[in-house]
Amino acid sequence: MEEEFPGAIGTSASLALRLGQAVFSVASLLFMCVGVEFYAYTSFCFLVTIKGLTIPWSLTLAMVDAFSVFVKRPSRQVQIVFIIVIGDWVLSFLSLAAACSTASVADFMITEAGAFFCGKRLCSRYQLSAAMAFLSWCLSIGSALFNLWLLPSLYNL
Repeated sequence: MEEEFPGAIGTSASLALRLGQAVFSVASLLFMCVGVEFYAYTSFCFLVTIKGLTIPWSLTLAMVDAFSVFVKRPSRQVQIVFIIVIGDWVLSFLSLAAACSTASVADFMITEAGAFFCGKRLCSRYQLSAAMAFLSWCLSIGSALFNLWLLPSLYNL
């Protein structure tokens, strides 16, 4: 019998991590896009692009996890898990970069530029979007680490 790694692909913990990633990514995207002119700033466009990639990735893998949990047979093929690990790490680093750049630009707009660039309400939406992006990144790096932890055990099978 295969060793069970909590949070690795095909487990209920992985399903929770993936759904959390999707929820926080959608929240970040909504705070950034709804009623806000984000396209004037490159870092905000970068966040929207990365979250636009993260949402389908997380939801697709959440569906795989849900199927594995309900069938009670996780699909643990080395090549598939390797692709998932690479995708998780790439999206994790890109999500961190997007969250950091958004937070730094929002902080600059509030502290250095004052009300010249954005009003208090608009800047707080940028901050909330960055916070949601950081929460999404925390779950994303967790998924990446759990699946990386699973990968060496698959080579022994």
